[in-house]
Parts: sequence; C-alpha cells; structure tokens
Amino acid sequence: MLESKIPEGNLADKWDNYKEHVKLVNPANRKKLDVIVVGTGLAGASCAASLGELGYNVKSFCFQDSPRRAHSVAAQGGVNAAKNYKNDGDSVFRMFSDTIKGGDFRSREANVYRLAECSANLIDQAVAQGVPFAREYGGYLNNRSFGGVQVSRTFYARGQTGQQLLLGAYQALMRQVGANKVKTYTRHEMLDLVVIDGKAKGIITRDLVTGEIERHAANAVVLASGGYGKVYYLSTLAMGCNTSAIWRAHKKGAYMSGVSWIQFHPTCLPQSGEHQSKLTLMSESLRNDGRIWVPKKARDERKPNDIPEDERDYYLERRYPTFGNLAPRDISSRAAKERIDAGCGVGVMKNAVFLDFSKAIKEQGKEKIKEKYSNLFKMYDKINAVNAYNEPMLISPAAHFTMGGLWVDYELMTTIPGLFALGEANFADHGANRLGANSLLQASVDGYFIAPYSIPNYLAGELKAEKITTDHPAFAEAEQVVKKQLQQFLNINGHLSADHFHKTLGKLLYDGCGLSRTKDSLEKAIVSIKTLRDQFYKELKITGDHTINSELEKAGRVADYLDLGILMCEDALSREESCGAHFREEYQTPDGEALRNDHDYCYVSAWEWKGADAQHELHKEPLVFENVSLTVRSYK
Repeated sequence: MLESKIPEGNLADKWDNYKEHVKLVNPANRKKLDVIVVGTGLAGASCAASLGELGYNVKSFCFQDSPRRAHSVAAQGGVNAAKNYKNDGDSVFRMFSDTIKGGDFRSREANVYRLAECSANLIDQAVAQGVPFAREYGGYLNNRSFGGVQVSRTFYARGQTGQQLLLGAYQALMRQVGANKVKTYTRHEMLDLVVIDGKAKGIITRDLVTGEIERHAANAVVLASGGYGKVYYLSTLAMGCNTSAIWRAHKKGAYMSGVSWIQFHPTCLPQSGEHQSKLTLMSESLRNDGRIWVPKKARDERKPNDIPEDERDYYLERRYPTFGNLAPRDISSRAAKERIDAGCGVGVMKNAVFLDFSKAIKEQGKEKIKEKYSNLFKMYDKINAVNAYNEPMLISPAAHFTMGGLWVDYELMTTIPGLFALGEANFADHGANRLGANSLLQASVDGYFIAPYSIPNYLAGELKAEKITTDHPAFAEAEQVVKKQLQQFLNINGHLSADHFHKTLGKLLYDGCGLSRTKDSLEKAIVSIKTLRDQFYKELKITGDHTINSELEKAGRVADYLDLGILMCEDALSREESCGAHFREEYQTPDGEALRNDHDYCYVSAWEWKGADAQHELHKEPLVFENVSLTVRSYK
C-alpha cells in the first residue's frame, strides 16, 4: 500500500502539525550523519546548503563542471508567491486552488497547499540572499501575471529569474563548502543506487573527467536531478539533461508516478531544420503583453505586417475570452497545434504561430516593453536576426517540463526508505499540468523549507543503525552491474550512434505520446519503441574505450530513455481520460476540451519495476478532495 503520510488536521494546519511533531537530531549527533545530494540545481543546491548549515556532512554531486550550470539557470519568467502585493485578491488559498485546478485535480491537496503556504517565505529568503527582483519606482517588489491565473503573483528578475535564484542558492552552497560541511563532486554522474536491507545507503558514480567508477556511502540519499523532457530529443532542456538518476533508482524499487504527464511549453522557438539538437525557450512572461495569432487563411504566404487585422485569428482570445493569451500552458499548446494542423501555421516549416507586441508597444511605448523584456528580445534577434519590436516573433509548442517523476510521500521520500526526491525529479505538486512560475517555487521550497525537516525526521531513526561503508558487498555488487553495462555497450560494436536512437525515439514519442495521444498511437509507439530497443542492443556503435568517453556515457542515458519511453506510453494507455497535459483524443468535449473521468481515474499512478522484460505493476494512490470541488477545468 502507498502511504502518503499526510498529517492530521485542517488543511491550513497540516504543515505546522507536521513540524511540531517531527523527530529531531541534536547538533552533536548531526556531525555523525552523512547525506548524499545528487544535483545542484535549485532543489539540490538549496537542500545541500540547508543540511550543511544544520551540521550534517553532505556530499553534493554535480553533472556539470560547476553547480552554476545546473538547468535551473534556464528558467526565465519568474517565481510565484502569494504575497498579494498588488492587492488584487490573491491569498494562500487562491494560489492553492489555482494550482490544484491548473493540475486538473490530479495532485494532493496537502502538498499543494504547503507549496502555496511556503511561497511567501521563499521571496523573503531570496531577497535576503540578494536576488535582484524587479521593483516598482517606489522600491516595492513588482509582480506580473502568468498563465492560468487572474492575479499578479509572479516575482521576476527580467528574463533571468532562474539564473538569479540559482546564484543565491549557489552562494549558500559555497558557504557550506567553505565551512567544510559540504563537499562538492563536479563532473560526476550517478549510475546506480545502493540499497542495503531495503534502505538507500549510497550511490555508484562515474567521474566524467577520468572515467573512474566510484563508491559513496551515506545515511540518506537525495535525488534532485531534474526532469526527463529530453526523452523527446527536441526539447527546451539542455543537452545534458537526462533521466538516469531517477530511472536507476526506479529499477532498485522506487516507484515512478504520472510518467506520461509531459508539459509542452507554448512559447518556444520553432524547429527550423532536421539537424537541430535543441529548441530554445522564450519566457511565458511574454504572453502578458504579446498577442498570439495566425492568419485566418490557411497557407497564407504574406508577411505578418501585411496581413490586415480582420484577417488574423487571435485564437486564444477567441476560444478563451476570460484568460485569453494567458490560458494555461497545456491548453495554449494544444490550441497552437490545432491551428498548425489546420494549415494555418507560419514560418519556414509552417510549424509556428505569431507572438505580436505591436499593440503593447503602441499603448505602452517601446521603452516600457524594453524595460520588461529587453534581454528576451535581444536573444530572439541574436538567434533569428529579426527585430521583434518591428515584427511578430515566431513561437511553437515544445517539450518542456515533466510533471511525472519518482513517487514521494508528504515528506518527499520515495518508496525506498532513506531515498528522497526533490524538485522536478518527483511527481508531487503539479498534477497533470504545471502552472507557469511554479517550477522554481517547488524546487526552492523542497530544498529550503521541506527537506530540512523531513530528512532529519528520517535520520533520527538511523542514529543507532550500523554505520555502512563502501566495503559492504552491496557496493561491490552495484559497481559490477555498472561496469558490466558499460562493457556491454562497448562490445555491441554495431554501426549506429546513440544519437541516432535518441532522435528516433523522440520522433516516435512525439507522434505517439506527444501533445495528443490515442489508443492506436500509443499501442503502435510501444511496439516501435520495443523494436528500437532491441535494435539498440544489436547495432549500437561506441567509439573509444571505457575511460573518458562521452559517447559511452550517452549510451547509458539513451538506454534508460528507451525503457522510460515504453512506460510513458503504457501510463498514457492506462489512463482512459484526458486531463491536463495528457490529452487522449477519444476523450474530449464537443468543443475540443479535455474530458476528465474522476469516477475511474482520480488517483496517482505509481508504477513498480518488475524487470527488463516484464510488465510494470500499477499501484494507485487515491486522491481525496475535501477543500476544493472537482469541477470541469474551464478557462473560457
């Protein structure tokens, strides 16, 4: 049985009740306990810094050459907090209900309320760290709107909010490095989790500079390794982003949840050719002032400024008049796809829509728009050689954020005791769709405010346990499994690169389990991915040897993606409804909106690994809603 460990009491009191009864570790004992944190993005850096500050011995593992290069740096638009600075009706409960509704009622009430409750503290902490949030003329912090809400609760630092928040977390982390409470391991990749007597006790890593396989032991392990949107190959994520840390933990017993809930961001630069390896994100904040449209006439070849106003289809304003261009991401992305599929797409590949600022510039002036978005306009000009002050931007939906991840309880612990998952690596707060500017919030809240209570609550019970070292046979066994897989890849000696299989998988998933899915497309995708996986183990070609070898490392990530891709499709196939980012074409209203089935599917899907050639086992965590009504999610 899945035990979510939700505290007793009224919704608004649950987090306080938990903190008041949590087990503590006294300062003298903290120095005896070791914690491994994998990932140095907002969730990982904030967690490692917080635990180091408390006095625990922390090992921090970073895939990149510096914690500053973690993918949190790429988030642009802002971070939400229910401070009601605009006096526009915001509150903790309103933010909670917006987030529950935005996730299409597929997340836990208790987790989401805690997220909203802790949001105000995060802003105060970030300001104290020196994060340069935008301010009004009088010096007060400024806010802007984001998709899916009708208030202004998003704090921002131009289009660099993720970078600035990460710099704050990085400084906190480096302070603990200087205090000898945190030791950082840059350019290290986790390749396996070590489980002893059912508990997480360490990891196996590969030094990406020397190729050495290493063992690391600890009393608890934290995975803050981000999401797996790069499974589609073309996505907004950095090339290095992958699923291997959480997938290797999954194969050791940690359940995966909501795996098919993949968010496609509506405001991305469109694919421009077949040889691209990445897509570029443009901040959702642009939708505050930009109007989205396509020509009413299909295959219209005129330049955008030559198309008269009455021949433009402002389709979001037409379909969702209440929210307009600030409709949530999943709805906005599907609406764009519908217009593109109807032949009204624009750009070289006819795969984009227009994001037009002419009305905003006319009303507010060019300088005001520059003040809000100048770095984004510069980035667009640098990439496309187009001045977006003079003509509309081209944008398109792209794979972005994964709501799915490792199943965790209220304490952010997985189904493996001692293994915690933070930020995008877990499934916890967003349900079937994430509202914009909640990603930076969740990562920071998990690391700064939740893990420092829940991890010690677990560690308090480990003080009397036997101290595990890397000499334990379980470490030797895990190391051998890792080495055997690496050698297997080298021995295949086929003729196709890991990138070939990644690209092919991405296309199969986009077509079969992308912005929309059908029973037929999912079943075909499962068969095709299994065939591709068989081909991978017969025709993969790795140049070089087992030492410094990025192609060898890439092969391991692609192997994990292939297994994950099958589970994504199986998860989507099992959920015969449409909810949030999971849009089954068979289940929609007459006007093309998602048709949720609360009677049969009001639960979190948690999948248990049963072996490489076996079917995953589905476990269900029922979702109970006592404080919000299960209503049809409408933004019209």
